[in-house]
Amino acid sequence: MNLSDLQRKDIINIDTGKRLGRIIDAQVNEKGIIEFFVVMDHKFWRFWKSSGEINVTINQIKKIGTDVILIDQVY
Repeated sequence: MNLSDLQRKDIINIDTGKRLGRIIDAQVNEKGIIEFFVVMDHKFWRFWKSSGEINVTINQIKKIGTDVILIDQVY
């Protein structure tokens, strides 16, 4: 699966059912391992404010479906 495939999916918090936004970027360390995904809050798409960003680690991802990515709580 490519990053561009993941960027088309909505991120949903399974604890609250809240839509958190979509992946806009990934933080990769010098070994090539993804440390976290940067998710832009859907409310801030028009204004592109950094305050609307959420970091989601690989461990928080519980299920990747056809339309959504389900994650455990956001820290």
